[in-house]
Amino acid sequence: MHKSSIEDLHDIKDKKVLIRVDFNVPIQDGIITDDSRIKAALPTLNYILERGGTCIVATHLGRPKGQVIDELRLNLIAKHLKSLIHYPMLKLNDCVGDSVQDQIQNRTDIKVFLLENLRFYNEETQNDTKFAKQLASLADIFVQDAFGVVHRAHASTEGVSQFLPSFSGLLVNKELNYLQGALSDPKRPFIAIVGGAKVSTKLGVLKHLLDKVDELIIGGAMAFTFLKALGFNVGKSLCEDDKCDIALELIEKANQLNKHIILPKDVVVSDDFKGNGTIEIVSVDAIPAEMMGLDIGPVSLAEIKQSLEKAQTVIWNGPLGVFEVDAFSNGTCEVARALADSAAISIVGGGDSVAAVNKTGVSDKMDHISTGGGACLEFLEGKTLPGIACLKERV
Repeated sequence: MHKSSIEDLHDIKDKKVLIRVDFNVPIQDGIITDDSRIKAALPTLNYILERGGTCIVATHLGRPKGQVIDELRLNLIAKHLKSLIHYPMLKLNDCVGDSVQDQIQNRTDIKVFLLENLRFYNEETQNDTKFAKQLASLADIFVQDAFGVVHRAHASTEGVSQFLPSFSGLLVNKELNYLQGALSDPKRPFIAIVGGAKVSTKLGVLKHLLDKVDELIIGGAMAFTFLKALGFNVGKSLCEDDKCDIALELIEKANQLNKHIILPKDVVVSDDFKGNGTIEIVSVDAIPAEMMGLDIGPVSLAEIKQSLEKAQTVIWNGPLGVFEVDAFSNGTCEVARALADSAAISIVGGGDSVAAVNKTGVSDKMDHISTGGGACLEFLEGKTLPGIACLKERV
């Protein structure tokens, strides 16, 4: 599955390009607190602008659920985008309709149009054909550059592709190259680190990765479900009792495939997950009944570091402890540092793992940090992503 990207387009001059971006950024008290998603789209916008195209930028913000909510208008985002690009720009007050059409047709002095919040219309999330057709009628070409929403079949992520030639943007292309490369033809040893709270949310990922990796490192609270399945007492640790059978099946499958699953050998335990109680380091066969495991211990950490030293490709999805609390952040942050220092191709997949890498200050040393938590997770599960499946195949 190799999709055409805008780099396969030879003639963008005087073309109008509808670009789906993900500018769903955090805003507090009228200030954008993290603009990394906006900056991530700049290479695609500049690529089109430098070749004489006009950008029609489409995004959602928040969850207005089909209502026009003034706080979720894109005025702040428009102001910020204007400061980052050096071409004439106009923010429109709607995303479809005659007025939008007229301005895009007639304002030839404008090179970047920012459409209003797509989710002011329920038709967007319903993937309404008429709405998708209205969006498509604004442009000559569609470019998908919003990896954060490609797992959704919405009008602006999938529907418009029925009416326009559709290509991936540079950001989505980079995501696909790294994730596909790791899953289909990784440099080996290929190691996956999967953490987080629940086996149930990562079950598909664990099953899919087990076939592909040489070693699977399991951490975070989900490790306690595996430990309990193996007969250990896990005290008050977060544990999905109803998933112990599945955990055992995965361990048996790993044995059949001759794959190595690494579980914690020791853990940091406490009687208070906010870091205010007693904190001890214990072996996993000695977890006190009234305590809960909240981070990996030094023996487990040393084993993971040893694996990372020999790895050639590493995918990391999910923290190894309650890393938001400093007392339980050591395991996650140390793994982030070890991965940053390793020679392996390092791919950090979405959500909390990204936050952990940022907290540790090593994000610039990772080869690839995925911009889409849910989309990355579904990709690692082997699911079809509607916003990718609809793009043109590379000939």
